[in-house]
Amino acid sequence: MIEQEITVIGGGLAGSEAAWQAARHHARVRLYEMRPLSMTPAHTTDLLAELVCSNSFRSAELSSAIGLLKEEMRRLNSLIMEAAESCRVPAGKALAVDRHRFAGFITEKIKGHPAITVERKELTEIPSSVEGPVIVATGPLTSPALTASLQTLTGFENLAFYDAIAPIVHADSLDLGIIYSASRYQEGPGDYLNCPFEQDEYYTFINAVKEAAKVPLLPFEKYFEGCLPIEVMLARGDETLRFGPMKPVGLSSPKTGREPYAVVQLRKENLDATLYNMVGFQTKLTYPEQRRVFRLIPGMEKAEFARLGSVHRNTFVRAPEVLLPFLQCKNRPGLFLAGQLTGVEGYLESTAMGLLAGLNAVRQIRGQRLLVPPPETALGALVNHLTRSEVRHFQPSNVHFGLFPPLPGKIPKKERGTRYSARALAALERWISEGLL
Repeated sequence: MIEQEITVIGGGLAGSEAAWQAARHHARVRLYEMRPLSMTPAHTTDLLAELVCSNSFRSAELSSAIGLLKEEMRRLNSLIMEAAESCRVPAGKALAVDRHRFAGFITEKIKGHPAITVERKELTEIPSSVEGPVIVATGPLTSPALTASLQTLTGFENLAFYDAIAPIVHADSLDLGIIYSASRYQEGPGDYLNCPFEQDEYYTFINAVKEAAKVPLLPFEKYFEGCLPIEVMLARGDETLRFGPMKPVGLSSPKTGREPYAVVQLRKENLDATLYNMVGFQTKLTYPEQRRVFRLIPGMEKAEFARLGSVHRNTFVRAPEVLLPFLQCKNRPGLFLAGQLTGVEGYLESTAMGLLAGLNAVRQIRGQRLLVPPPETALGALVNHLTRSEVRHFQPSNVHFGLFPPLPGKIPKKERGTRYSARALAALERWISEGLL
């Protein structure tokens, strides 16, 4: 039995996964979560692994990089993947969850594990006196005090950039006489609700977005390119939204038989289908303006919002300068980082870094060599991005096949995803069979 205790700071997706992986490999874990004693601007409950942005984990298809990452995590016994499958809601080709049930599932599992002690306490600095490894997984909403401690440790300033979350609307306030069900390119009713725009309605809407009052952006703030607020996208041109989150392609209306000029898609937030998320509608409009402007969307004239969009701080380190491939800090080998702090973007990418940090923390106290996943895998591709990118150009990234070693030969584009995934899973199985886990 391992004597040293692993300290995990942060009970989000990455921290919960790290604690679970360490405990299932027979380590004692002390998990610190500051909520509900100290809340963040985005969280509303005391549940572990509460989702504060979308309820979607994106594509479930194995031919996609994120679908591949899901499968790799399943094969490594991920708690978050187990919870997602258990709490799944219909979302076409995507994996989406009932967020409250999802967080409740994980909270029960963590609190019920005999090797994990959960402490509701805010740590204002990274512990230096504990005997075992420390995993910091405080996520995009790391407290100011802990951020300062991290800045002191890493030696870099301005670690924060800002992200935005989309509104959630009550289903019974939607006009289903206007809104129709469809999933892109699929026949018959789909898993998404679609609010269709005629051309004049679209321009009325985008002009209202342009003119609406917004939460000001400070000079040092910036957004992750993959999660831009709609008004930031719109500043790039009037048609940007129509080729982005409002793209109508493949969403023909059953009433007219043709594609609308633009659409706003709504995705189920819970199994009871009482709440819907405005897909891709991250925003920094003020709350009163969101209510006014979003009620210009056809079918949402009387919309009631369960949650409005907001801007929140996102903290990450310059990973190539700070981290080893084992997710240890270069200047403190007993300290591991996990989740979005490392410089990945996305729920499952963050969780995956928690999974690896948890496994490596256990191996460190056993005196075993630490793990780096094969570069052909989604896990390995993310680690390579974190540790082998140019420091001055480093930015957070989702998983995508551009991070992977290229495939040999000339592969037709439509086959590449399947080939990348087949190669990755073969490499993962070899890695597991070597007895490293």
